Amino acid sequence: MLLRRLAAIATTAVLGIACAPAFAADCAVEIDGNDAMQFNRKEIEVSSACKSFTVTLRHSGKLPKQAMGHNWVLAKTAEVPMVASDGIAAGLANNYVKAGDARVVAHTRILGGGESDSVSFSPAKLAADGSYTFFCSFPGHSTLMKGTLKLVK
Repeated sequence: MLLRRLAAIATTAVLGIACAPAFAADCAVEIDGNDAMQFNRKEIEVSSACKSFTVTLRHSGKLPKQAMGHNWVLAKTAEVPMVASDGIAAGLANNYVKAGDARVVAHTRILGGGESDSVSFSPAKLAADGSYTFFCSFPGHSTLMKGTLKLVK
């Protein structure tokens, strides 16, 4: 009797796992920037199943945006140097992002210590075999504050 009952429990557990619904893709990420010019992530994976992907940037430092501002900018890796250069020319008033720059997939505004901002974009904008880099476009920050973004299935 005990063996039958254990077999029934085991069968129910296996069937429960096999019939469990698939989990939805995680379509959001949080990233932190600090006063030491560092992001807490070096890689972000975006599921192609997401209709929209949201990045929330938090500036955990204390310095104002004029001195140590951070944003989160996404562009094709090969275009990052020119996007960053054009962003510096655009200035703080434009969040160090050239207005209407088609090379920029998405970006947040420049943040000072204690602030946060979110941006959403469609993963459909990303090429499956593309190489993408996220970075901070505040002058001088893009050399340290950067990482890769990958589109995954």
